[in-house]
Amino acid sequence: MTWVKAVRGKGRAPAGDTRRGTDPDTGPGPRDPVLRRVAVAGGWAVRREAEGVARAARAARRGPGRERDLVVQSLKAAGAALLAWVVARNLLGDPMALMAPWVALVLVQATVFGSLRQAGQQCTAICAGTLCASGAQAVTGDPLGALALSVPPLMLLANWPRFGDQGIYAATTAVFTLASGTVSSSAVGHRLGQTVLGAVIGVAVNALVLPPVHLRDVRENLTALAREVGDLLHAVAAGLRDGEWDATTAAEWSHAAARLERRRDGLRSARDWSRESLRLTAGPLRGLRRGPLDAPPETEDDRWSRVSAHVTALTRTLAVAADGDRTPGPPHATALRAYARLLDLIGDACEDTASDRPPGPDPRREAEMAELRGVLYDSLREHAGDGSPHTAVLGTLLLQAENLWAELVPAAQDA
Repeated sequence: MTWVKAVRGKGRAPAGDTRRGTDPDTGPGPRDPVLRRVAVAGGWAVRREAEGVARAARAARRGPGRERDLVVQSLKAAGAALLAWVVARNLLGDPMALMAPWVALVLVQATVFGSLRQAGQQCTAICAGTLCASGAQAVTGDPLGALALSVPPLMLLANWPRFGDQGIYAATTAVFTLASGTVSSSAVGHRLGQTVLGAVIGVAVNALVLPPVHLRDVRENLTALAREVGDLLHAVAAGLRDGEWDATTAAEWSHAAARLERRRDGLRSARDWSRESLRLTAGPLRGLRRGPLDAPPETEDDRWSRVSAHVTALTRTLAVAADGDRTPGPPHATALRAYARLLDLIGDACEDTASDRPPGPDPRREAEMAELRGVLYDSLREHAGDGSPHTAVLGTLLLQAENLWAELVPAAQDA
């Protein structure tokens, strides 16, 4: 028995040893609990990142989308830098060929208008940095003194809103100019010429090679908003129908409705990108871009903003009804079941929109909708006749459902 214990204990690290290795008690990895948690968290983080990269690669390979657009823009930026290098170094024989590919690389932006705007900002910033550094070198005769004299005002200039996010290039250009040790008039001329060359190549590549047109983002955000609204309405309907909801559940519905605001913000941002991407890309340039060049009208943004606002008001009403400290309470179970079916119909209409099947006149759906409205109006009159405090809640819920149905199925307004 002693020999067996000795053999089993052989190779164990002393107590408190946190060196990496295989521990019969805790498995491979560091024995310290904190280090093990850090290692596990790091492993999960790396795994999530790897899975995200793999999903993006599959999406880019599968078909048009945001991921493929990112690949195209990245390849265009790399191609613009290579072209600028070849033109500057091999065709023009310029010894300072660094500036041209650098500027061309960063000017392949998300839109052609953005590229042109940033080209002007960056060229101005680089010219200011080059001239300021050269003047400071001429005054001080020392690179360190020139750096101390030129960089502070250039950093202040970088915060000027007119430069956007390109102002920092003024200070970095001054540092590069002084670090290279070439501040003669010819060197300054070469550097400015390379900047203009890179800007021209970057803007031209972005405009002529599959010019970016961000119309798909609007459609994707509208589809996602419709899907999220439909999912929330179905979740609320399931809770009301089963009768298994309380203040906590109603609060979760309210939080889900509040998250729709972030989706609306994404839609507004996508619409702004769409407008900018269509500037300077009309006519022949837009013909160079394959794929659909139409986006849902802006009235759809307003319509879905109203829909999400009605959903938010609906969930807040349910939250108030579920609060035991408030006088108005939830309606009777019969009315709630009818209302749940009504929300299911509205959620189905949202799903039709998300699936590119705009809801239109449907005799069976409209007949069921009319029947449910009749049941709910009867319940409302019953509540009002009894002087029930639940009348206000049911009336508010019914009003929001009517608003949602009118927004999602306009033909129903005349029903």
